[in-house]
Amino acid sequence: MTSLFAKRSEDIAPLADRLRPKNFAEIVGQEHLTGESGPLGRMLASRQFASVILWGPPGCGKTTIARLLAAESGYAMEAVSAVTSGVAELKKLFEKAATRLQDGVRTLLFVDEIHRFNRAQQDVFLPYVENGTILLVGATTENPSFELNAALLSRCRVLVLRRLDDAAMARLLARAEQQMKKPLGLSDEAFGTLCAMADGDGRYFLNLIEELYNSGISTPDSKTLITTLQQRAPVYDKHQESHYNLISALHKSLRGSDVDAALYWLHRMLEGGEAPLYIVRRLVRFAVEDIGLADPEAVHQALAAKDVYDFLGSPEGELAIVQAVIYLATAPKSNAVYMAQSASRRDARQMGSLMPPMHILNAPTKLMKELGYGKDYAYDHDAEDAFSGQNYFPDAMPRRSYYAPVERGFERDLKKRLEYWGKLREKKSEKT
Repeated sequence: MTSLFAKRSEDIAPLADRLRPKNFAEIVGQEHLTGESGPLGRMLASRQFASVILWGPPGCGKTTIARLLAAESGYAMEAVSAVTSGVAELKKLFEKAATRLQDGVRTLLFVDEIHRFNRAQQDVFLPYVENGTILLVGATTENPSFELNAALLSRCRVLVLRRLDDAAMARLLARAEQQMKKPLGLSDEAFGTLCAMADGDGRYFLNLIEELYNSGISTPDSKTLITTLQQRAPVYDKHQESHYNLISALHKSLRGSDVDAALYWLHRMLEGGEAPLYIVRRLVRFAVEDIGLADPEAVHQALAAKDVYDFLGSPEGELAIVQAVIYLATAPKSNAVYMAQSASRRDARQMGSLMPPMHILNAPTKLMKELGYGKDYAYDHDAEDAFSGQNYFPDAMPRRSYYAPVERGFERDLKKRLEYWGKLREKKSEKT
C-alpha cells in the first residue's frame, strides 16, 4: 500500500520534481563544480566532505546538490529554512546530530536562504561546524561577502553556481520530452524565447514546459509562448475619448513640426477646460521622446512652462505653455533616445540576469577578489585618448548598438563622437 501511494505521488508530482537529478552526473550547468576537477567532484572522489556555502540564482540546483551530497556521503540529512526557523530549532537539530555522532553517523544540515539569519544567529553554527558535529551546507542567492559573517565564511568553502545557459536548458528540454514521451516541437526561435522567459532558472523552465504540455499546443512559436505563458494586463479605459483624441492630435502636430496646428489643438484643450498641467506633462514627455538630444534645451523649455504656470496660474501662465509648444514644434526632431530606450530595455528583459564582465565589478571583499572581480580592469583616464575600448557588455552577450543619433541639431555632433569612439574601439580590438 505504501509503495502504491509513493508511485501515485510520483506520477502527480510536478515535472521539475520528477526530473530532479539522481546523481551528480545528471546536474546540468554546474560542471565547473561537479566535474572531476571541480571542488564537488574532488570531494566525492576523496570522500573528504567539507562544509560549503552554495551561492547562486534560483533554480540552479542548490537544494539538489545538498541532497546528493547527503546521499553520496551517507550522512543523515536535516533541512531547515532560515525564513521559518530560529535558534531554538537549530539547537534541537544540533542535539540530534550530537546523538547520531555518538553512534558513528554524521549529519548534513542543509540551511536554505542562510543569509536570512542575522549575524548573531549565524554565530550559533560556529562550534558545531568547528568540532564536526554537523556538515553545513548553506544555500543563498545573496553575496556571501555581505550577508554572512567572516567567522562562518572562514569555516566553509563558497561554491558559486551559475545561472543555466541555453545549452543546459536544451538538456533539460530533452529530458522533459523523454519523460513526457512526446516532443514539444519548439523551433530555435521559440526555444530561445522560452530560455529568456526562464531567465536561467531550471526549475521555472521545466514548469513552463509542463504548462505547455498541459495546454495541448503543438509546435508553439514565440508569439504563442508569450500569449500562453504570460498574462497581459487588461487595458484600462476611462471612456474619455475626446480627452485622449485631442492630446494625441497635439502630440502628433508637434511631431510633424506643424506649429499652427499644435497651437490650435492646444487651445481646443484649454478652452474645453483641460487642466493646463496635464498638457505640460505631455509636453515634457514629447521633449524627450520626439526631440531628445537633437535639442537638449527642449526639455528645459517644457519644464520651464510648468514652473511658470505653477507661479502665475491662469491665464497669465498659459503664455509659457504657448511658448513651449512653439519651441517644441519648431525644434529639430529625433526619436533616437526613445528608440535606444526601447531596444536596450527589450534586451534587458529578454537576455535575463546576465552578469557584468568580471573586470568591471568592484571587489570590496577578499572573497570577491579571489573570484576575479575587477581583474584586468582598464582605467579609461589612464588610456590614450581617455578611452580603453574594453567590453562593458556581459560576456555571453554580443555587443549591441542602441543609440543611433540623427543628422539633425545637436545629435549631429553626438554622431561624430560615437563614430570617433567606434574607430578607436576597432583599432584597439585589432591590436588585441
